[in-house]
Amino acid sequence: MNSKELSQTGRQLLNKGKKSFIRAVFNRKTLLFVSLLLQAGILFSLYFWFEDNIPLFLGGSALFTVAVMLILVNSSMDASAKITWLLVIDLLPVFGCALYIWTQSECGRRTLQALVARSEVLSHHLIHSRKDTLEQLQQEDPGAAGLARYIGSCGSFPVYTNTQVTYFPQGEDKWAQMLIELEKAEHSIYLEYFILREGLMWGKVLEILERKVQQGVDVRLLYDGTCELTTLPEGYPQKMEALGIRCKMFSPISPIVSSHYNYRDHRKILVIDGKTAFTGGVNLADEYINHIERFGHWKDTAIMLKGDAVESFSLMFLQMWNIDEKLPQFPEQLDVPEPAPAQGYVIPYADSPMDKEKLGEMVYIDILNRAHSYVYIMTPYLILDGELETALKFAAERGVDVHLILPGKPDKRIPYALAKTHYAALIRSGVKISEWVPGFVHAKVFVVDDREAVVGTINLDYRSLYHHFEDAVWMVDAPCISAIEDDFQRTLTQCRTVEATTQSIWQGQTLLRLTGRLVKAIAPLL
Repeated sequence: MNSKELSQTGRQLLNKGKKSFIRAVFNRKTLLFVSLLLQAGILFSLYFWFEDNIPLFLGGSALFTVAVMLILVNSSMDASAKITWLLVIDLLPVFGCALYIWTQSECGRRTLQALVARSEVLSHHLIHSRKDTLEQLQQEDPGAAGLARYIGSCGSFPVYTNTQVTYFPQGEDKWAQMLIELEKAEHSIYLEYFILREGLMWGKVLEILERKVQQGVDVRLLYDGTCELTTLPEGYPQKMEALGIRCKMFSPISPIVSSHYNYRDHRKILVIDGKTAFTGGVNLADEYINHIERFGHWKDTAIMLKGDAVESFSLMFLQMWNIDEKLPQFPEQLDVPEPAPAQGYVIPYADSPMDKEKLGEMVYIDILNRAHSYVYIMTPYLILDGELETALKFAAERGVDVHLILPGKPDKRIPYALAKTHYAALIRSGVKISEWVPGFVHAKVFVVDDREAVVGTINLDYRSLYHHFEDAVWMVDAPCISAIEDDFQRTLTQCRTVEATTQSIWQGQTLLRLTGRLVKAIAPLL
């Protein structure tokens, strides 16, 4: 690659040449798929082996099925998930029961849970509660203070003042500012992303990171292990290490069938010198800045924090970074952010699937329950459990203007079909639904009553709410909230309004409608 090409694309490490047939057949992805398929085949064949022993099979399966169903009914599982499992067990009694027991035993999950808990215990002292700030919020808004108190009880997530928040209505805006802030780094750069793909966006970032390493900056990169199957090759962390960048994959996929692969690191965090932080829906890939087109125009959002609240993002990253360390290492104290005088209150928070709290969902539900005038939402997916669907409908039924913007062009057909199965019931309750005509909406935004907002990584689907590591920022009376509401209204001008009719919802797509109806029964398992 010549210097002109490098300046146009940024730093590139991968050979984009065509793969040979042999390389395609024997690469790690293929071998991994074959290994998992063989293991699944062995497990499924056991079902048919037992079926050949009819008397033993009938009596044993009946007792086994009843026992599992009683365990299921008395569990604390979400009602929608219970119905799904009961359906699976009814259709395939023995196999369904075995599958349920296997997923609920979650040996891999317990190991990961222990590692997450250890990391949190060893680091909780790095952030101190801010009781005076919480008391101040209590005097101004007891309802908001109650939510702040709940978020704080779920981890080291205090409420902050002295924090400036900048809202970016497009991925391109975030990327441009991200490059500026990275150039200012003097001590540390922490990156944690769900998706990383080589191209212009990552290439320009990598150029700066490589230069900053040479200047003595501590650069660390953490990305989710599924990237190895989708966007990056095996050994990419070693390529980063060769540049001086400390790099890890979260939960790499191995050729062993395990339910812990459900738990992915869906967060998007960048922290610079402990003084500046970014989060939102934007990953490090070219579709997020519309350099390449996938599913039409890509609508995404992000925020930048400067000030006291940045320390929470520093802690989030270090906790995740240290999960797999035999001897976790945390600093004696976090980098002290520079106070950035600003109005309002800010709470960055992380949602973990390793605890019993559905923090991301409860924040959304609390906001819906306290809203007076409006709740405007942008989300790429709408796969709701009973609690969240009830909260959306109840808010609308008591006169709140609840309005959702969803994609007009989907990135995945099945989630798109599942989302539409919720439309009719929501619209009949007064919820407004609009689809963004130019393309795909990937933003995760709530804005409420001109004074509250949430921007982060948490979608309105089972994966985000139950299975993924997520992060977000909840704001009260922050000046940027008006910019978030303005962005919603601008986006709305390019939307089509969905009515509670079959034609309006499905637009004559019979196969899509059939897919949604069929798959909805197993939505909690997807």
